[in-house]
Amino acid sequence: MYGKSSTRAVLLLGIQLTAIWPIAAVEIYTSRVLEAVNGTDARLKCTFSSFAPVGDALTVTWNFRPLDGGPEQFVFYYHIDPFQPMSGRFKDRVSWDGNPERYDASIFLWKLQFDDNGTYTCQVKNPPDVDGVIGEIRLSVVHTVRFSEIHFLALAIGSACALMIIIVIVVVLFQHYRKKRWAERAHKVVEIKSKEEERLNQEKKVSVYLEDTD
Repeated sequence: MYGKSSTRAVLLLGIQLTAIWPIAAVEIYTSRVLEAVNGTDARLKCTFSSFAPVGDALTVTWNFRPLDGGPEQFVFYYHIDPFQPMSGRFKDRVSWDGNPERYDASIFLWKLQFDDNGTYTCQVKNPPDVDGVIGEIRLSVVHTVRFSEIHFLALAIGSACALMIIIVIVVVLFQHYRKKRWAERAHKVVEIKSKEEERLNQEKKVSVYLEDTD
């Protein structure tokens, strides 16, 4: 009887602890799709979130699945220090560009080639968080990068800003020109009035002189 009560108590305690302690799982975030020009370099961005604090137990594994099929290939491994491949297509062409303190597990690929097309996977383990969905990036190496919606949006915003600047400049110049014209007209009016007054004064002097001579 005592044994059954103890078993029930242990089970109940386990259920309560499970409810209090969240399920350990690493969340991975990637760009999903990446396009880069042949011969250039590309950053494969991979960030993560983990319930457990990041420590020396953290590991990052990058692998590659070719677009045309074939076995998965090793790309990069990180555990306290970065470990680059000693052979294969990625030898001397990959470097660590992450920062575990900032939950960043990104890498850099150098001198991209067309046969680098495929899917790159980023797996992060941060014990006790060891489960979770593996992040994927579909890389497309092309001759030229196509204009994306972001490029068009940036172009539209830039054009609108340039147009607004031009309009402001035109308005300022117009106002300046208008003030200058008004100032010139006012100056001419003053000159005309001065000449008219001077003429009238001369006529008065002449008339006074003629009266005096009479």
